[in-house]
Amino acid sequence: MSPEGYAVASLDTLPAPADRAGAAWKPLRHHFNVTAFGVNAWVAADEGDEVVEEHTEIQDGVHGHEELYLVTRGYAKFELGDDELDAPAGTVVFVRDPALRRRAVACVRGTTVVAVGNEPGSFEPSEWERRRLA
Repeated sequence: MSPEGYAVASLDTLPAPADRAGAAWKPLRHHFNVTAFGVNAWVAADEGDEVVEEHTEIQDGVHGHEELYLVTRGYAKFELGDDELDAPAGTVVFVRDPALRRRAVACVRGTTVVAVGNEPGSFEPSEWERRRLA
């Protein structure tokens, strides 16, 4: 973190743990020491790589995070419950239901998905947001 209170990184140069084959995990929350929400990115090495692993946010019967996925590069195919969704770059997918099964696969090499999540109800909108929406 800079003395100015901010930090900058490029997904292309951010190191990825070498713990598995396929898409590179870019642990953004860990890299920046984010404490307000979870945030990660996945970069596909090849077509067919999982850029969102199959999961729900229910663990041991406890409801987990709402999650928002942003496809920043490439093209992904999402599986959301029984539905499939084509998601080219610029697509934003929001999964409100922690129990909904979700997964995404890269349709082209280099597909990048940024995932942001936190517990429902834990965020308090700022006065600025309320004013802008009024």
